[in-house]
Amino acid sequence: MITDSQVRDLVGSTAYGPNGEKLGKVGQVYFDDQTNRPEWVTVHTGLFGTNETFVPVQGAEFSGDRVTLGYDKQKIKNAPNMAEDGHLSEDEEQQLYRYYGLDYGTTGTTGTTGVAGGRDRDGDGDGVYDDVANTAVGRDTSGPTTDSAMTRSEEQLRVGTETRQAGTARLRKYVTTEHQQTTVPVSHEEVTLQREPITDANRGDAYDGPAISEEEHEVTLHAERPVVDTEAVPVERVRVGKQTVTDQETVGGEVRKEQIEVDDTDLRRR
Repeated sequence: MITDSQVRDLVGSTAYGPNGEKLGKVGQVYFDDQTNRPEWVTVHTGLFGTNETFVPVQGAEFSGDRVTLGYDKQKIKNAPNMAEDGHLSEDEEQQLYRYYGLDYGTTGTTGTTGVAGGRDRDGDGDGVYDDVANTAVGRDTSGPTTDSAMTRSEEQLRVGTETRQAGTARLRKYVTTEHQQTTVPVSHEEVTLQREPITDANRGDAYDGPAISEEEHEVTLHAERPVVDTEAVPVERVRVGKQTVTDQETVGGEVRKEQIEVDDTDLRRR
């Protein structure tokens, strides 16, 4: 349960769902017009946190700069859109209570405001409620919870990145066949005739045998021929790696700005 002393720290804290998922930043706190108890907080949702969605304070827990609400992100995202104009009408509050499944009859009857409202609590007469001095939350309005200064606000783009799967890469090998040619030297034997004269050294062999006869001598010739075979040998190792490449992309969005001007009724000084 959120105590009165914790209310001033709610604005700007980070809201989380019951399962721990981050919802966004708390923008405003809305108080019941009769009980002056905090009834609603607005949470920045949507792209870049440009939307403010009303969520019941009932059942919320606050610790440090973290507030845990009783509803998940999808439930809050689909809540009815209400203008964050500093006050919820009775009809608007009934619509929100019905959406969140709460009993409106036991929690509120006259609407809520973005700053504490109710009985006169300005004891020192300075125009500011004593129990909310320096702690007023919500929109600037002319009333007992504001001073003489007006706050000008503007929306700012909050740009971030998210990582998602862009594709997959798979390493695969397959077999192809190609024709290769190479030149290899081969040798062969050929017949040659060698003539030698009759000398004393070979005379005996020359006269061995009949004087006149027919005769055959056979010589075996040899020749080399190419032989082709294959052998599988490892040649390299290949693996898939990843590298991060940073590109520049331009994004944009519509932002609103509050402008302040002076409306002086004295025409001579305008």
